[in-house]
Amino acid sequence: MSTEEKKYKRFITIVSVVIPVAVAALFGIKIPNVEPLSFLPPIYASINGLTAVLLVASVIAIKSGKRKLHGQLNTTAIICSTLFLVMYVAYHMTSDSTSFGGEGVIKYVYFFILITHILLSIVIIPFVLITFMRARLGNFPEHKKIAKITFPLWLYVAVTGVVVYLMISPYYV
Repeated sequence: MSTEEKKYKRFITIVSVVIPVAVAALFGIKIPNVEPLSFLPPIYASINGLTAVLLVASVIAIKSGKRKLHGQLNTTAIICSTLFLVMYVAYHMTSDSTSFGGEGVIKYVYFFILITHILLSIVIIPFVLITFMRARLGNFPEHKKIAKITFPLWLYVAVTGVVVYLMISPYYV
């Protein structure tokens, strides 16, 4: 393992732990005397949708032999996911959480989607970063191997983010 790869792996480990812990901690913090950022949920849901489109376009690009475009699309998807995270945290630090108001089977469907979305959004962090690192280091056989896992997980997280928003949006105050 190269020195550069060791640095990346150390960074990936730190980020993969710090982000979920920070998000969980910030969830409990409300900024006092600030206007709720209630306009953010449709924006960050749209960013999740854009991320899904970018991921699909990225796979199409690489299958068409367009490696540079593939890299650009994935870099943009990472930027979108980062923007989503910042907006999501900002919203929850300024606004009360919205409860899902559906009843019966739909409530169980909603919570299944929400819980799998949250759990996989934590799991996906190191996968995305390792996949990106392997491409940056030119280790394309290993990049391709992990990308086969990263892509469907990341796509699921992006799509279910939109689904969760659509399911809960009628209950926003």
